[in-house]
Amino acid sequence: MVKGLYTAYTGMLNEQNRMDIMTNNLANASTVGFKKEGSTSQSFNSLLAYKLKDGSVGLDRKQNIGRNTPGVKIGENYTDYTQGSFRITENTFDLALTDAGFFAVEFTNKAGETTTRYTRAGNFTLNKEGYLVNNDGDYVLDTNNRHIKLDPLRETTITSDGGIYQGNGTKVAQIQVVDFEDYDYLKRTGETFFEPIEGAKFTTSAAQVQSGYLEMSNVQVVSEMVNMIAITRQYESNQKVLQTMDNSLEIATRELGRL
Repeated sequence: MVKGLYTAYTGMLNEQNRMDIMTNNLANASTVGFKKEGSTSQSFNSLLAYKLKDGSVGLDRKQNIGRNTPGVKIGENYTDYTQGSFRITENTFDLALTDAGFFAVEFTNKAGETTTRYTRAGNFTLNKEGYLVNNDGDYVLDTNNRHIKLDPLRETTITSDGGIYQGNGTKVAQIQVVDFEDYDYLKRTGETFFEPIEGAKFTTSAAQVQSGYLEMSNVQVVSEMVNMIAITRQYESNQKVLQTMDNSLEIATRELGRL
C-alpha cells in the first residue's frame, strides 16, 4: 500500500515537471528563434525485494519475491531544433537562416566575462557606435570572431552567404554562421542561446542568410494546449489514487486500533 503511495507521488512529480516545461514553451510562443523543449521519463531501476527473517526459508537467508519498479523517474529534457516559420519584416538587419546553423554572438555576463554563444534569433540592430548587436546589446561576430562595425549613414545590403555590403557595393564584413555535428553537445543558456560543451565539433552550415526575415518560435500553441490538458488530467488521476490509498490506510489503521 505504501509502495502505491510512492508510485502515485512520483507520477505527480513527473507531470509537474512536464507542466513546467510546457508553460515555458507557451510563454515563448512568440519569442524569435526560440526552440521548444520536451521531457522524458522512465521507470525507476528494477529493485530486488527480499523476504527477511522468514522461518520458511531460514532466518539467515534471503529469498527473492520479485522485481518492483516503484514509480516514475524524471529523465532529461531535450530541445526540438526543427525550424520555425518565417515572418517578413523588411528590416535589413533582421536575419533568418534557411537551414541548420547558428549565428555567433559575444555574450557578456554580469561579471563582465565574455563567451561566444550561438543562436537562431536574428533580430539584430545597430547600436549608437554602429556595431551590429542583438536586443540585449551583445555583439554579433564575423568569421574572425570580431565585432561587426558598420556606417549607419550608408545603405546596407546583406547577401544570402552572410556578406555585408555598404555604399557602392564594398564588402565590409562576413557574418559568422556555424553548425555542429551533434546537437547533444549543446547546452541551452537562456531562452535562445546555446553553448557548446566538451566534445562539441563544429561543421560548415549549409544555411543561407535571409535579410528582412525573422525565424519565429517552433512552438505550436494548439498542440501545447492539448498536451497541457492531458498533463492536467494525468496529474489529477495520480492525485485521486493517492487520496484513495491514503483513505484506505486511515481506515485500516482505525480498525486495527480497535482490536
